[in-house]
Amino acid sequence: MTYAAKDFKHLLGTPGFSDNLLNIHFTLYQGYVTNTNKVLDQLAAYAAEGKSATPEFAELKRRLGWEWNGMRLHELYFGNLGGKTALDPGGPLGKALVAEFGGIDKWEADFRATGAMRGIGWVVLYSDAEGGRLVNQWIGEHDGGHFAGGTPILIMDVFEHAFYPDYGAKRADYIAAFFNNIDWAAAEARLK
Repeated sequence: MTYAAKDFKHLLGTPGFSDNLLNIHFTLYQGYVTNTNKVLDQLAAYAAEGKSATPEFAELKRRLGWEWNGMRLHELYFGNLGGKTALDPGGPLGKALVAEFGGIDKWEADFRATGAMRGIGWVVLYSDAEGGRLVNQWIGEHDGGHFAGGTPILIMDVFEHAFYPDYGAKRADYIAAFFNNIDWAAAEARLK
């Protein structure tokens, strides 16, 4: 099966995100999809040729996590953008945030602070169904720092490509634009 890039052009015109920034970001995402397919094809070829014990096979296996997660994290990120309504504090996600963090405002402060940390990466609100917890997590690279068994609920990209064309070094302004455009229904649907 070949993966196909999803179409997120409906996000063009999103306030706080120029079309130029979004088109650059969509192109980068499409590269992750293309490279995921290439790595999977090459791994299959090595396996068919009996070359699964080679250093090349091992390195491609390691690389797959980078490309795959680059693809999926971008899909989740774009999927939770484009909202026009506020989080319903009485809904399942609102109630869960209050129970875990002591208030939606306290959760938001923690999420924003995580996104403002120095470095490049992602901020992910994870749900740990087994432990019944919500946790904001920093992921420095696509393939490291994920919570095993955690379900990503809300994703914010904080690699420079996500904000630098519009905001330069003003990451806090980008984070504010992100919060103004969260699709809370998409995030809440992931909580299930």
